[in-house]
Amino acid sequence: MSLLAARGLTVRRGGATVLAGVDFAIAAGEIVSIVGPNGSGKSTLLLALLGILRPAAGRVLRPPGLAIGYVPQRLAIDPGLPLTVTRFLALPRRHPAAAVAAALARAGIAGLAGEAMAGLSGGQVQRAALARALLGAPRLLILDEPAQGLDQPGQAAFYRLVADLRRDLDCAVLMVSHDLHVVMAASDRVVCLNGHVCCEGTPSVVAAAPAYRALFGTGTGGALALYRHVHDHRHDAVGAASGDA
Repeated sequence: MSLLAARGLTVRRGGATVLAGVDFAIAAGEIVSIVGPNGSGKSTLLLALLGILRPAAGRVLRPPGLAIGYVPQRLAIDPGLPLTVTRFLALPRRHPAAAVAAALARAGIAGLAGEAMAGLSGGQVQRAALARALLGAPRLLILDEPAQGLDQPGQAAFYRLVADLRRDLDCAVLMVSHDLHVVMAASDRVVCLNGHVCCEGTPSVVAAAPAYRALFGTGTGGALALYRHVHDHRHDAVGAASGDA
């Protein structure tokens, strides 16, 4: 059963059609990544799913009261604004101190509660934004290029954190990313977008799809190898636990 879905979604911005006839769904507990070239409509799709953009055609289906946590592509923090991490998490409303402490701990920045947002590194800002998204106890996390601007170890650490959150909170994760190698390893399913859905499926299926290779070439072998390594070990563990040969 889908947690959130779109049917025949068409979105226009500034008189131009950005998305046309998009069908999309994410199930509870899934990690789904959306990839595509610049201008392919990835962020537009997220905004339409969130209800921020009104579709020109089609519809978005989601159950009433679905709790969604959203981390935007980037946060512009005025360096002169005296905004601490704790005060940032209180926007637009305050939360119990215990909930704030738990969110900061889950995001891996428990020690930064009193620090100024303007003084944080890029990775710390993203974790603060993630902590804010977690305060609503989301069943679905939507992340728009959450590791943009981070170095490779920082990207890997952030995506490991996302996988841990999915497990610990039993939530689904929908994310947009340009980090193809890491995304392939971190996702259950990949949707390749270029104004419409070009292809979708497991990382191995998408990496071999002609539409994906036409957009990104064949230089994703490392991503696929990493995906196989991670998932083979997971499957081995499941098989051993169940007594399978």
